[in-house]
Amino acid sequence: MAYFPDVPKIAYEGPQSKNPLAFRYYNPDEQIEGRSMRDLFRFAVAYWHTFRGTGSDPFGPGTMSRPWDDGSDSVDNALKRVEVAFEFIEKLGAPFYCFHDRDVAPEGRTLAESNKNFDVIAKSLKEHQQKSGIKLLWGTANLFSNPRFMHGAATSCNADVFAYAAAQVKKAIEVTHELGGENYVFWGGREGYQNLYNTDMKRELDHLAKFMHMAVDHAKKIGFTGQFLFEPKPKEPTKHQYDFDAAACCNFLRGYGLWDHVKLNIETNHATLAGHTMMHELAYSSIQGKLGSIDANTGDLLLGWDTDQFPTDIYLTTQCMLVILEQGGLQPGGVNFDAKVRRESFEPIDLFHAHVGAMDAFARGAKIAAAIRKDGVLKKFVQDRYSSYDSGIGQKIEEGTVGFAELEAYMLEKGEISPNKSGRQEYLENVVNLYL
Repeated sequence: MAYFPDVPKIAYEGPQSKNPLAFRYYNPDEQIEGRSMRDLFRFAVAYWHTFRGTGSDPFGPGTMSRPWDDGSDSVDNALKRVEVAFEFIEKLGAPFYCFHDRDVAPEGRTLAESNKNFDVIAKSLKEHQQKSGIKLLWGTANLFSNPRFMHGAATSCNADVFAYAAAQVKKAIEVTHELGGENYVFWGGREGYQNLYNTDMKRELDHLAKFMHMAVDHAKKIGFTGQFLFEPKPKEPTKHQYDFDAAACCNFLRGYGLWDHVKLNIETNHATLAGHTMMHELAYSSIQGKLGSIDANTGDLLLGWDTDQFPTDIYLTTQCMLVILEQGGLQPGGVNFDAKVRRESFEPIDLFHAHVGAMDAFARGAKIAAAIRKDGVLKKFVQDRYSSYDSGIGQKIEEGTVGFAELEAYMLEKGEISPNKSGRQEYLENVVNLYL
């Protein structure tokens, strides 16, 4: 049965195309810096938003028209949803998908029943992967929706909750491994606190680290060699998320001996909630050697929550790709569209429009970033700006051959600094505009 009978496989038609269901910039076989777009982006469809999103919000129930979905949380409905998902992903031409355990399979009355349901759906997912060639970019566990996680999961004050979460993640890693998943994400939906009056912060952080070490140990035990990813997420829903931003996550990984085992999965809307730009979070992660994958979306800067909109801003995608190209790509990570169509965009066709536009936006951003990098205009400016460290006293500072006493003597002899040079921000912004 075809669930999208009126939608052909989305094809590349070039920049002059007026077809809303065609790519104008994303040509999977086109090369950018020696790599095909298919291999550079490794686009993934987010199962939870695209196939489970209902369009509900705090002021009203869902609005989405999904003719294939009977509204139940049954295994049969979940199996049908797998068919829908793979038809959609095949027609879109994305090579990957991502899921939470409870997105793909319904939670049962007991852990054993939940695991049984998960096994049934995993079998179907594997069969569809084998038929289509579509792969699993990463899996993760939903440790936030069920009321048992009201105090968090790995950071819960209830040891039984910790144990339940561990069992759930164990199963999610095993299924991810069975499906050939290339990564596994730690997404701490409720790992944080509201008030320190009732919180032992050190104990909670210690527990979170123990939890992640247990996951690393279990992965080794079962032979899962995929990359573990830690996703920064500030403020929402708890007031103080432990995984606030890339810097906080890197500090956590260093401090608890997880540095060699875990990289970061960076999301645009989380970056802005933390008061950062996506480019900042990507650049910080990359210079630390920890940029593993990204959740590609955007938020409404006029609103103070995670709106998870599809990315269509060419400045945003250009900035992302400047960093991603600089580090040579994201493998084994990729670009996952953790984004949802708007509540008012309720027809199934809107799912295609959203993904096509976002994939085109990243393709266009990559082309612009590659052109900027080829000309070297930004790189040369930055090199010139820091040229005082390439010789003389600056070189000695970087080599660590001088201390405060030597620097004091240097300035006493010199008397005054060499003149500063303009940062020319406006000029550089104008330069970038020339490439758009």
